[in-house]
Amino acid sequence: MGLFSKLKQSLGKTTATITESVKSVFVGTKIDASTLESLEDTLIQADVGIETAVALVEKVRKYFGSKEVAEDDIRTFLAHEIAERLQTVEQPFDLPEAKPAVLMMIGVNGSGKTTSIGKLSAQFKADGKSVMVAAGDTFRAGAVNQLKVWAERAGVPIVMPEKEGTDPASVIFKAYDEAKAQGVDILICDTAGRLQNRQDLMDELAKIFRVLKKHDEAAPHASLLVLDGTVGQNAHSQVDAFKDTAEVTGLIINKLDSSAKGGVLVALADKFKLPIHFIGVGEGINDLRPFNATEYANALMDLTEETKNEPTNSN
Repeated sequence: MGLFSKLKQSLGKTTATITESVKSVFVGTKIDASTLESLEDTLIQADVGIETAVALVEKVRKYFGSKEVAEDDIRTFLAHEIAERLQTVEQPFDLPEAKPAVLMMIGVNGSGKTTSIGKLSAQFKADGKSVMVAAGDTFRAGAVNQLKVWAERAGVPIVMPEKEGTDPASVIFKAYDEAKAQGVDILICDTAGRLQNRQDLMDELAKIFRVLKKHDEAAPHASLLVLDGTVGQNAHSQVDAFKDTAEVTGLIINKLDSSAKGGVLVALADKFKLPIHFIGVGEGINDLRPFNATEYANALMDLTEETKNEPTNSN
């Protein structure tokens, strides 16, 4: 299956919710207050956010007026508008020039953080980079073991704690020493899946950052927040909590295939303006893909990859 097909498959539940509603509303009827309200409700249910939904519907009203419009014209127009909004956060992940480049992976349990580390490791290695992984989630033996499995799948070395409960900052400090000594290009650091409302855990994360800066004042060189796309508006509170403590530089959004809330990516982009580097489109080791605004918007609106999503049905 091609990458775009996988993306459409991942967004399938969200796409079905949107397209079925649009098709039922915009059939043989002119645009009026009722149809616009229905469209707004549909977008809100897909978790694009209230403010964004209102703005998109207002764009539809101004562009099409009160004429009768085919549903595929509405979907094409929405795809165009969403892609324009998302292009501001579509940003390929560029590796920092430091060696080792330290990537801090943060996020709550269940967001897909560990699997993202494995997938990124495989991608970097395929690009000819040497990678090392640090198991900084020392509070759960299961987390360390899961990361070890992914490191083995990616074929990269891992630095693990000697025992459960080891100070995570010391593990990452040791991993940096080893990566530096071995001339490793990239060090990817796992951290405990911490709830954003647990101040003690957030303080521990801040400690890890302080320890790293003893090695390199610029470290970590990237701090990627991994979000579960199914949690909807709770993703906003996670970004709010982590963006300052963890110096968030970009986002990875996973599990868009598990609910009809795939529009949350649009809401996050509008509110936080943080770069979205990758989205997860499956469980395979190659299923973490660079974010592409136009592909995402086309998939969300059930258009084909080749569709040039520019509106053509103006007043």
